[in-house]
Amino acid sequence: MSKTKLKPMPHFATDEEAERFVDEADLSEYDLSGFKPMKISRRSEYSMYGLRLPSELLFRIDKRASEMNVSIDDYLVSLARKDLGE
Repeated sequence: MSKTKLKPMPHFATDEEAERFVDEADLSEYDLSGFKPMKISRRSEYSMYGLRLPSELLFRIDKRASEMNVSIDDYLVSLARKDLGE
């Protein structure tokens, strides 16, 4: 039995490009193995908390969030959820 090689997921410069791709592409043709589940919450479920961080740490957090194409808030929430086993 031969297995069809899956295409790698393309990178998108804008949300609009990504939305158009998802609307038009046959996703069964693409390798989605690198995708990870992510819980998305509405902002109304959030509470505010002020946090002081060393500048270098905040810079590294911002850089990593940018690499993942998410906000700093969403990145920190995902870290907390992962650490707490959610």
